[in-house]
Amino acid sequence: MPLSKNKIKYIQSLKDKKNRTDHNTFVAEGAKLIVDLLPVCKCQLLAATPEFLKANPEIKAEEMVEASEDELKKATFLKTPPQAIAVFYQFDNILPNIQNELNLVLDGIQNPGNLGTIVRIADWFGFEHVYCSPDTSDIYNPKTVQATMGALARVRVHYLDLTDLLSKYKDLPVYGTFINGSNIYQEKLSTKGFIIMGNEGNGIRPEVENVVSHRISIPNYPIGRETVESLNVAVSTAIICSEFRRRM
Repeated sequence: MPLSKNKIKYIQSLKDKKNRTDHNTFVAEGAKLIVDLLPVCKCQLLAATPEFLKANPEIKAEEMVEASEDELKKATFLKTPPQAIAVFYQFDNILPNIQNELNLVLDGIQNPGNLGTIVRIADWFGFEHVYCSPDTSDIYNPKTVQATMGALARVRVHYLDLTDLLSKYKDLPVYGTFINGSNIYQEKLSTKGFIIMGNEGNGIRPEVENVVSHRISIPNYPIGRETVESLNVAVSTAIICSEFRRRM
């Protein structure tokens, strides 16, 4: 059975957050990403080339369609059509035990690519959960899903009021990243608590800053040299997560 016009229209409709929310689904494209997600996420629809289906006979979905390259080209969000496009159901939003973990928190990250890259970084450094302010970019945006490079299969992303979250754990240290913070390489770092990364342009908002107990920064080299104003938030996240894990 070919990939029908209605199915193509449905896949394309999931570019919009409202439709993703209404259907509780999201789109993943490409063999590796789909294969990574299949063991942990229920698949509603899989449209794939005969070659992909033959190479992955164990794959199961509620509906499977053998699609041509031309049909996939009409359905894809990518410049080059992939071998497979899948529609998955979104993950359940179940909060884990935060108390004894080092937790990554994102305050108002707007760029889908940055969010996807940060989730990929979280996966690399062993952060299984990421906590986001409600206005952070949607993890199920097709660009974000693609940027995770499969890390979405292992990292859960939660959206909630950050001040409420942080106020519940007043005994845990809260590290906030600031241009004028203390040198992270000279700061004592905990093995549990929260690391907050702020918005690309405005940083951490004031109400969240109020609950920060440790202000940290990444120094440039040599210190005091004239340089760019700041690092990309995903790059900063990688450096900071690496230093926390190195200390552990």
